[in-house]
Amino acid sequence: MPHLLFSAAHKSSGKTTITLGLCAALAHAGLRVQSFKKGPDYIDPMWLGRATDRPCYNLDFNTMSRPEISDFFARRSDQSDIALIEGNMGLFDSLDVEGSQSNAEMAKLLQAPVVLVLDVKGATRSIVPVIQGFQQFDPEMKLAGVILNKVAGKRHELRLREAIGYYCDIPVLGAIHRDPRLAIDERHLGLIPSNEAEAVNSKLDQVREIVASQVDLEALQRIAADVPAPQVKSAPVEAEEPGERVRIAIARDNVFGFYYPDDLEALQRNGAELVPFDALHAPALPEAIDGLLIGGGFPETQLKALEANTGLRESIREAIETGLPTYAECGGLMYLSRSITWQGECAQMVGIVPGDCVMHEKPVGRGYARIVETGLGPWPQSQSGRRMQVHEFHYSSLENLPDNLQYAYKMERGYGIKDGRDGFIYKNLLANYVHLRDVQGNHWTRRFIDFVRACRGHTLPYAAPERTGDTTFLPPFM
Repeated sequence: MPHLLFSAAHKSSGKTTITLGLCAALAHAGLRVQSFKKGPDYIDPMWLGRATDRPCYNLDFNTMSRPEISDFFARRSDQSDIALIEGNMGLFDSLDVEGSQSNAEMAKLLQAPVVLVLDVKGATRSIVPVIQGFQQFDPEMKLAGVILNKVAGKRHELRLREAIGYYCDIPVLGAIHRDPRLAIDERHLGLIPSNEAEAVNSKLDQVREIVASQVDLEALQRIAADVPAPQVKSAPVEAEEPGERVRIAIARDNVFGFYYPDDLEALQRNGAELVPFDALHAPALPEAIDGLLIGGGFPETQLKALEANTGLRESIREAIETGLPTYAECGGLMYLSRSITWQGECAQMVGIVPGDCVMHEKPVGRGYARIVETGLGPWPQSQSGRRMQVHEFHYSSLENLPDNLQYAYKMERGYGIKDGRDGFIYKNLLANYVHLRDVQGNHWTRRFIDFVRACRGHTLPYAAPERTGDTTFLPPFM
C-alpha cells in the first residue's frame, strides 16, 4: 500500500495546507486516500478527513507503543489506495534530544518516504544547505523529495530549481506560489475547525485546485509506491462481550467536535449507540439516554448562543444532578462550569462544576501530560497509582473553586484543573482538562461504558458511596 509522510523544516511552513490539498486532489482523482496525523491533534485531522471523505487517524508516540502504531497504521490503511501522513512541528523535533518521538522516527518506523515542505520566502541558493543538512542528519531516513512553498513567482522558482538541481540529489516535486486563497483562518489553537468553518467544501476545492496545479502528483504516487507494504503483526483488538447496549448522548456541533474517530469507533464496538445533539440549538438532551459525552471544542467562541440555550443547560444540569453518567473533556469541562469569560465578555454556562472559567492570552496547559490515578475515580478499575499518558491544550483556567473537591487524577506532568489535580468528580460526572486516547494502555471507552451499564436503571437521590481511594470498584446506588 503506497504511503508518504509530509513534514517541514519548522512549524508554520504550510505543511498542513499542502497535505490537505494533496489529499483532496488524489481523492478527487478517484483514489481511496487514507490520511493520518502524527501527534495529538483534533483540528488538522478534521480538515484532512473532510478532504478525503474518510476519518483521519492519529499516530502518537506519547500514547501508543511502536508495535501498536505499526499495526494501527497497517489496519487503518488496508482498504485504501494511498496513505498520506502529516507530521507535526519540524522533521526532527522531539521531546528528547535523541529525537525518539520525531517525524523522522515515525517515517522510519512505517518505512514511509518523506516529502519535505520548505518555506522559501526570501531565499534562493541559501535553501541548498538547509536541504543538505536534512539529507545528512539521519541517513537511515528516506528523504524522497521537496515541495517549495511561498514561492514569489516564476523567476524565483527557476532560481530555486536551478540551485537545488546543481547541488542536491533530490527531486523538486512542486513549487507552490504565494496565494492568499490558500489561507485558512486560524485562532489560538490553530486552524479554525472544519466543523465550524464557513464554506468548507468551497475552500477545500480552492486549495485542491491550487496545490494540484503546482505539484507533480504522478511523481508523488511513484515515490509512495516504492515502499514495502505495511504488515499487521498482532491480533485485532476486539471488544469484550458488550452486553446490553447503552445510548450515549454526544455533543456534535459547531462548538464541540474534538473526538478521536477511533475512540468513537471503540465506544460503538463496546456497546454504545451514539446519539448526537447540537449544544447551540437542541432544546434538551435526547430522550431515553443512559450516558452523556461532551468533548473538547471552542465554547468561548459561542458564549451568547450557549448561554441563550437555557433549556439544554437546565436539562444537562438536572441530568447530572440526578445521576446521569457523564464524561467531559476540556471544552466540555468549560461548558459545565458556572461561567466563561473571554475578551471582556462573560456568559453563564451549565453550573455543575463549581468554578468560573477564564480565558487567557497564553496557554495555561499545553502539550503532552502524564496523569496518575488517585483511586477516587468513578469508573471501574480505578487504581491508585496507575499512570496514563495524555495531552492537554487549553488557554483557560478554572477560578473560584472550593478546596474540598475530589479529583480522579494527580498531574505528574502538566497543569490540569488546580494544584496539580485533574478529573473533577461529582456524583456520576468525571470532567477533566486532559484528553484521553483509547489505546492499549488506556481503554477508557470500555471503562466508561461499563460504568454507564452499572448505573443504568437507577435514579437519584441516593446515598453515594464514599470514595476512599480503594482500588476495588464499588458501583453507585448500592
